[in-house]
Amino acid sequence: MGNLLYVIAVILIIVWIFGAFVTPFGGGLIHILLVIAIIAILLRVIRGA
Repeated sequence: MGNLLYVIAVILIIVWIFGAFVTPFGGGLIHILLVIAIIAILLRVIRGA
């Protein structure tokens, strides 16, 4: 499950970069999902799991 979280975060970062430099599609949604993924990863790292 932990590896899946990192994979999802990387995919969101790639989609965010693609959207920022190629075409503006769903930018708000991508930003929200990216922030949620980063917060989830930080909480996981802080807990030491």
